[in-house]
Amino acid sequence: MKPIIDHVHITVSDLDRAEKFYDRLMPLLGFETGRKIKAEITEHDFTVVEYFSEFLHFAIVSPREQFADIKVNRRRPGSLHHLAFRADSPDEVDRLFQEISSIGAEIVTPPKYYPEYGPTYYALFFKDTENIKYEIVFK
Repeated sequence: MKPIIDHVHITVSDLDRAEKFYDRLMPLLGFETGRKIKAEITEHDFTVVEYFSEFLHFAIVSPREQFADIKVNRRRPGSLHHLAFRADSPDEVDRLFQEISSIGAEIVTPPKYYPEYGPTYYALFFKDTENIKYEIVFK
């Protein structure tokens, strides 16, 4: 087996708000805008919005009603700490910083070098409308 991730599903508290944000974010990250699907999966009690690329399928999912008011905390056991997308160059990180800033993402750290992670490690950190942390990295 090769260690390749096929798809990621992330539960959000407000699917409509998150969908508006991700509709703007995912094309910036190389996802195909014409291949988005939204479906209600009644047997599993959720609605899913899935975005497609050649390499990865990414989805946001509605919460179960009893969990809808729980706030995201990336340090809670079982939680996603952050998700990183790889850029092709430092210039691409800088370009995405401008574009991601313009769609309402919360910038945690603007692009900079992180020598503690490697001599060419250059990254931007941001959060979505749900407080989920992402990284755009060139290394």
